[in-house]
Amino acid sequence: MKNIVSILAVVVLALACSTKEKHHEAMKEWKELDSFHKIMAQAFHPLKDSGNVAPAKRLAPELAAEAERWAAASLPEQVNNDEMKSFLEKLKADSRSLADEIAKGATDGVVKEKLTALHDQFHKIMEASKGGHHGEGEEGEDHEHGHEEDEED
Repeated sequence: MKNIVSILAVVVLALACSTKEKHHEAMKEWKELDSFHKIMAQAFHPLKDSGNVAPAKRLAPELAAEAERWAAASLPEQVNNDEMKSFLEKLKADSRSLADEIAKGATDGVVKEKLTALHDQFHKIMEASKGGHHGEGEEGEDHEHGHEEDEED
């Protein structure tokens, strides 16, 4: 009996790992996430690292356009749900709002505040795509982005 339980435990563990690997592989191929992420990193890291808002101001229209493409794209099966659609719609609206505010001459403080909130929203999407949730109080947590330009994040 003990051997049967051990064998069943190994089988269940193997199936769980296989499913998790398939989910992870599918998320690696979510090109819209990667495209948005690349632009976000170029806009956010100069702000985070040295307070430089110039890249954010320059890239805001591109960030908004990419968020719009992402929200309109087909979602991977693993994240094709109302929560993810809602997150992406909010990201699209907030990205457009940032670009519009910059076009109207937003102060550096407003740009910093809105881009930081947008960055946090992006990380909620990343966490949700991994099956987790980005809870309160985690905004300051270090995280890996998976791109060379993000190594210091």
